[in-house]
Amino acid sequence: MGFLTGLVLGVAFGIFLVMAFVRYENSRAEQRRELAVTVAQYSKLTVEGLRKLLPPGFYPAWVVFTRRQKLKWLNYELMKLWPYVDQAASELIRTSLDPVFEQYKSLVLASIRFSKLTLGTVAPQFTGIEVLEDGSSGITMELEMEWDGNPNIVLDIKTTFGVSLPIQVKNIGFTGVFRVIFKPLVAEFPCFGAVCYSLREKKNLDFTLKVVGGEISAIPGLSDAIESTIRDTLEDTLTWPNRKVIPILPGDYSDLEMKPVGVLDVKLVQARDLKNKDLVGKSDPFALVYIRPLRNTTRKSKTINNELNPIWNESYEFVVEDPSTQFVTVKVLDDEGLQPSELIGCARVSLSQLQPGKVKVVWLDLVKDFDFQKDVKPRGQVNLELLYFPYDVPGIVNPFAHKFALTSLEKALKTETDDAGASAIEKRKNVIMRGVLSVTVISAEDLPPMDVMGKADPYVVIYLKKQGTKLKTRVVNDTLEPIWNQTFDLVVEDGLHELLIFEVYDHDTFGKDYIGRCTMTLTRVILEGELRDTFPLEGAKSGKLNLLLKWTAQPIYRDQ
Repeated sequence: MGFLTGLVLGVAFGIFLVMAFVRYENSRAEQRRELAVTVAQYSKLTVEGLRKLLPPGFYPAWVVFTRRQKLKWLNYELMKLWPYVDQAASELIRTSLDPVFEQYKSLVLASIRFSKLTLGTVAPQFTGIEVLEDGSSGITMELEMEWDGNPNIVLDIKTTFGVSLPIQVKNIGFTGVFRVIFKPLVAEFPCFGAVCYSLREKKNLDFTLKVVGGEISAIPGLSDAIESTIRDTLEDTLTWPNRKVIPILPGDYSDLEMKPVGVLDVKLVQARDLKNKDLVGKSDPFALVYIRPLRNTTRKSKTINNELNPIWNESYEFVVEDPSTQFVTVKVLDDEGLQPSELIGCARVSLSQLQPGKVKVVWLDLVKDFDFQKDVKPRGQVNLELLYFPYDVPGIVNPFAHKFALTSLEKALKTETDDAGASAIEKRKNVIMRGVLSVTVISAEDLPPMDVMGKADPYVVIYLKKQGTKLKTRVVNDTLEPIWNQTFDLVVEDGLHELLIFEVYDHDTFGKDYIGRCTMTLTRVILEGELRDTFPLEGAKSGKLNLLLKWTAQPIYRDQ
């Protein structure tokens, strides 16, 4: 009996152990599965997700949430080396900038040069570093830097009025990103042939000017003249794509110098719904357009008084050095007469978005500041037409850069001056594209209702803004989807600088009601020969026009 009892108890205990073991293994397997799922989820977690889960105070020291690595070690070494860096950099700055000051001095200044220059005892702080992929035989690094320095900088200023003044530059605050390129890579120590450096991005530059022993405001306009000269000089000597090349090993490094690679045609067409800056009446807008914000390369439009929907129709040309990084910038301002102009808004578009030889038309939202693209208050939009032609690219030819045949009248009036040395940009300004523009107004779609019956009696007025030529289609009654299929031939005297406007109206017994308009340049149809497209109506709640344009050209070259 005791044996049987022990046998039963032993078997029961054995079964219990087996069941416990199986349950334990199943539990472990379930935990492993849950852990695998958790690890898989963490592997898909983004930086933003990690920031939400983990407070900044709990970040391990090795965790970096930015593309730029922290540079405490570099700042420590720079602080120890700063006295030697100060001495070398001060002499380099003096020899580099003195000649450029003379180039960009304003009319108020007879001369400007350094009389004292040391960078002080406070070293810059590098806040990040990024190594960029470079498909060529080089290494590119970008260093993010902040500097609130205490330099001793005194400029020897001579004004055109015969007054000499020592001007101190104080309270310098700078934030930006420097680009350093080590190229070409070679087998010989130190493994690169030259170093290029440039200010890749200038986020902030503040400084104040003070006359040593006096007040700078005693001479009207002097402070602005000196400040603009300093900023233009820095822009032209240090700011990307301009760069300084320092040879390390003997060799020819001319290919590292900045070179023009193409020409960009920018047409400032119009703006709409601009924010009003005037208490009485409307703003008087004008625009500044540039790729690099230098005085001699910034283009200023005419001012259009008392208008929030201005049409400028002005063309500008710019030399392009690096289309992969450069922008076209537009600033729209309100002309305040004798007072400083007030910024309405600004916008920019990257040249990397352009296809060489193809017209790109863009409407850009104006913002208060590029650092805060999401502007709460609407400031309006600006309309640009962009056309980029690179130099020496097979298959892409700039038809506006050639010397076209003159008419017999222009040959008779031609002077003996030869323009063979004129640049492509200068020639482009003198080209007249004369021809016949065939315009077919096909139809309209989704026009807004204009009468009590929910219909309209639409017609289209076509006119060339520069010439003043005006034509009109027939009226199509009781429809929001009119079909005209009317063709007009317009003789155009200057196609590159002309503006074609289509205005849609609702015909009434006692007048007409404006519906909306389409505004376009002729550049695209001149290049392509024929253009069929649908264009939305500006200023209307809905609606678009279907148009067919054809161009038959007789290019003319006009000498100045």
